Amino acid sequence: MADSSPRYGFVAFAETWNGRLAMLGFVIGVATELLTGQGILTQIGLG
Repeated sequence: MADSSPRYGFVAFAETWNGRLAMLGFVIGVATELLTGQGILTQIGLG
């Protein structure tokens, strides 16, 4: 049987993955700051 629920837009599936990727990005950003000693904005030339 095919699942007829949409897999795009504001649905639980999309929001779950959005949250997971946001957490991953935050952890990578903090790790980069700790390893380089510079803030994210300084690394991309805005600070």
